[in-house]
Amino acid sequence: MDLFLLKKLLTALVLPPTGPLLLAIAGALMLRRWPRTGRALVWAGLAILLALSLSPVSGLLLRLANDSPAVRLEDARTAQAVVILGGGVRRAALEYAGDTLGRLSLERVRYGAKLARETGLPVLVAGGSVFGDTATEASLMRAALEKEFNVPVRWTEDRSRNTHENAQLSAAILKRDGVSRVVLVMHGFDIRRARAEFEAAGLEVVPAPTVIPNFSVMTPFDLVPGMGALQGSQVALYELLANAVRSW
Repeated sequence: MDLFLLKKLLTALVLPPTGPLLLAIAGALMLRRWPRTGRALVWAGLAILLALSLSPVSGLLLRLANDSPAVRLEDARTAQAVVILGGGVRRAALEYAGDTLGRLSLERVRYGAKLARETGLPVLVAGGSVFGDTATEASLMRAALEKEFNVPVRWTEDRSRNTHENAQLSAAILKRDGVSRVVLVMHGFDIRRARAEFEAAGLEVVPAPTVIPNFSVMTPFDLVPGMGALQGSQVALYELLANAVRSW
């Protein structure tokens, strides 16, 4: 197993819902021999999972992960290209008779298309195939931009498997054409890490986050545990841990 797949496995085991569930299971296995410790771990695991499934908790974590406001159009126009990074693929989607963009990728493509039209800047899409499948994220994003959003794509980077590789390979492509300043389209929760990677690769970055978190309770249903909030907590915790490791 290479380092990339090992990291994927470790994060899947630590992050919710698996991490809190494993904590509760460990407590359950300890109940007979160490009942007090076992009960504490069971309740801790369940309490953590419940808290992370609440919209206010998820919103707070997402706000902590995000450090960029919405991009100003005048700032975006100072760049030389719009860069859109992939965020996942739906494999074998029945209604599309094949692979298509996942929700995160589609949200980025939609916002990137808006910025490209408003600024007139050329577009680069980046994202390979994580597990060696046929369709890459970049090829699917390019098809969506050109066929569904009527936005041409000038550059395609389709060999990367993570954000670090996104930055290194995209920078090499852009620098050959004299591009040194880019509008970077990502989600609010991972824009900080992506910006750091692209700056480390030698590019000036105008961050353009989409789905910027809004920490608020809109309805009573926001106080009811839900999968949407749990997913938000999961990606936010991943980014907070990744940023902490990067800083260290």
